[in-house]
Amino acid sequence: MPLPPATPADPLTVDRDITHAHFRAGDSVIVLKGVAGGELWGDAVRVVAPSWHTPTGEDGWRVRDATGGAQSYVTAHPRYLVHLSRQCPDCLIHVRAMEDLLLPKHADSDELIDFGWYTTTTLNQLVHVADARRGR
Repeated sequence: MPLPPATPADPLTVDRDITHAHFRAGDSVIVLKGVAGGELWGDAVRVVAPSWHTPTGEDGWRVRDATGGAQSYVTAHPRYLVHLSRQCPDCLIHVRAMEDLLLPKHADSDELIDFGWYTTTTLNQLVHVADARRGR
């Protein structure tokens, strides 16, 4: 799905400096994908096990979507993940920056907007479109 014309590209996630060690198996996390009703929204998943993230050539995490579906398990780079708990300072800073960037531009919209920042490869690897463009 192409980005809506008024939607900025996501310059924050791809340059985010979060290491593999920031997350642990069992953590509840979210992959932020857009806005809905004046709030950020995304896919909530649970970190399962370390896994190589082929699109970036770096350590990633295998994550599980408890709701199942066609891709119950995918591998994601740590910078795509945000702890669901507001107790994590690094993730809180990232969420606040995303809110500051996105929410004012969509304050008048109550609809769910998926910015189309992520795709899933044939190897069940979640990849941010900016990473895909970099050819990693």
